[in-house]
Amino acid sequence: MAVTKITEDNFDNEVLNSDQPVLIDFWAAWCGPCQMLSPIVEEVAGEVDDVKVCKLNVDEEPELASRFGVMSIPTLVVMDQGKIVNQSVGYISKQEVLALIHRS
Repeated sequence: MAVTKITEDNFDNEVLNSDQPVLIDFWAAWCGPCQMLSPIVEEVAGEVDDVKVCKLNVDEEPELASRFGVMSIPTLVVMDQGKIVNQSVGYISKQEVLALIHRS
């Protein structure tokens, strides 16, 4: 499954109204650890069918980042039925990302 770019315009439809759990990667282009995590998020998106994988650029969507209380990036948030069920701050391995989304 492809990674979906999240914006204020598509947030409700793609995240809150999703019929499956959603992994959101909060990131920024200038963030080194975000750049290290990005290929892992892409890999996970290609391997899992039961979770929608999304990326949200905090510089382009500061209101959404603030709404989630994102203070450090990268931050991964897992949502299910519109509620946060798991999250992680900082770089984590692929195995940890998979554990994060399947612990929800």
